[in-house]
Amino acid sequence: MKYYKNTTIVIILIGLLLQLFAVNVNAAPTTNMELSQALAGLGAKSRKKIINSVKKLGQIGDPAAIPALEALQERKLRADANGRIYIINDDGTSAKEALTGETYTGAIDDLYTPIINNRVRRVIKTVLARLKLKSSDPEVRLLAAKHLAKNPREDASKEIQTALEKETNDEVREALALALALTQIDSPRKDQRLQTIKTIAESGNLKFIPLLKGVLAKDSTGNFIEPDAEVRKAASKAIKAIKRHMLLISTIRNLFYGLSLGSVLLLAALGLAITFGLMGVINMAHGEMLMLGAYSTYIIQEIFKNFLPGLFEWYIIASIPVAFIVPAVVGMILERTIIRHLYGRPLETLLATWGISLMLIQTVRLIFGAQNVEVSNPSWLSGGFQITQGLLLTNNRISIILFAVFVVFLVWLLLNRTPLGLMVRAVTQSRSTASAMGILTSRIDMWTFGLGSGIAGLGGLALSQIGNVGPELGQSYIVDSFMVVVLGGVGKIAGTVFGAFGLGIINKFLEPFTGAVLGKIFVLVFIILFIQKRPQGIFALKGRLADG
Repeated sequence: MKYYKNTTIVIILIGLLLQLFAVNVNAAPTTNMELSQALAGLGAKSRKKIINSVKKLGQIGDPAAIPALEALQERKLRADANGRIYIINDDGTSAKEALTGETYTGAIDDLYTPIINNRVRRVIKTVLARLKLKSSDPEVRLLAAKHLAKNPREDASKEIQTALEKETNDEVREALALALALTQIDSPRKDQRLQTIKTIAESGNLKFIPLLKGVLAKDSTGNFIEPDAEVRKAASKAIKAIKRHMLLISTIRNLFYGLSLGSVLLLAALGLAITFGLMGVINMAHGEMLMLGAYSTYIIQEIFKNFLPGLFEWYIIASIPVAFIVPAVVGMILERTIIRHLYGRPLETLLATWGISLMLIQTVRLIFGAQNVEVSNPSWLSGGFQITQGLLLTNNRISIILFAVFVVFLVWLLLNRTPLGLMVRAVTQSRSTASAMGILTSRIDMWTFGLGSGIAGLGGLALSQIGNVGPELGQSYIVDSFMVVVLGGVGKIAGTVFGAFGLGIINKFLEPFTGAVLGKIFVLVFIILFIQKRPQGIFALKGRLADG
């Protein structure tokens, strides 16, 4: 009796397990059937039915619908007479069934192409964003969250909340929190509206100020649309907080761009500080040394692209010595052939070097053409660091700042810790005494001029990573370079550093208010007034130029 009783219990348990298994087996086809029916609606001839099917897929929330929705968006979705839908493959000659992936064996031309418009596309984008919140790729989830923040829909708040609870990536969580807040800005619950305003204020995003101003708006009768005074007060504080945040971000951004501009000016003016400051030569062709450095970088890029494609990412490193040597050699040739005969005659030196600059520009035009050439950033110089909303520190500008500091350190080391530097300083302080001590002053002049031209070439290399490279590249920087040298103190490296970074930062802070051209005029007026008060510049020169 006990045996039969135990057997009965076992049979009952097995029956229950089989029934549960049957329920689960039946549940899957039901879900698949619902998904299949919604997908089939994408092939309808009515746009209204297509929109309803897209919304239904959003309610189901199955990421398996993503390929079909993307295909519909890109006009790669087809439907047959039986309501089955297919996705056209990339080759355009074959197709596969949207859900099962089975290959379509018929003729592609026999399939119907659903017609969609902008209204359908907007619905598709929103539903795709909601489905992509479940993606394993954080970049995909981030883009989806940003789309939902730009197009807030109250019916998506539950999905956003669920995704936010599961999200581990901080950047995606921030975007999801903002998207959730925007879907609840019109919530009937006061606590949700206050939390939404708090989240928007913390985001610091200037784009949401109109939304907050809507909370403070009045209707046609003069009454506030938002009835609660506490919510209106929170919205007003949020607007002020966002403006303060954006002012801080704008200041940091201008400072960063000013430092990067100052770094370019420093590389351009550092060579001029040597040729003009230490040698007393007004070199109007100095800007063309920047241009030669930039074109040297372009040539190395093309060599790596055509002959060493596997090492292309490192072409910029190989360009550094070339960008220095080519302008340095050109500068030494010019000094030996023309400029050496014009020492002590500043006006004639100015006219001669101006003519040389025109010759160099025309030579480059004949070789490379009058149009700008493209110099690409290596991948490790592309992109940047997103510090916060509206503040991106780009890798190429960070690299230019570090590169300029490194070059200044090397120049200081050369002038203060090497025999060549010792001789350059000796000739600068007293040419006759240096000559009497056996220093070949003419050779020192050649090496010094070559050094100044080579440093300018490094400035051209830096410029190639943030701007256009063309025959007239140097013309844009020659005046600024002279202003830096005069402001800092003729012949003083430290003055050149202070002058370059100072002018770069001042320019970037003036441009938003005055514009680029008027900003330069104000800077020029400031330098004129400063020189009237302190003719020797920030740092005074000591040596024969100061005495003479």
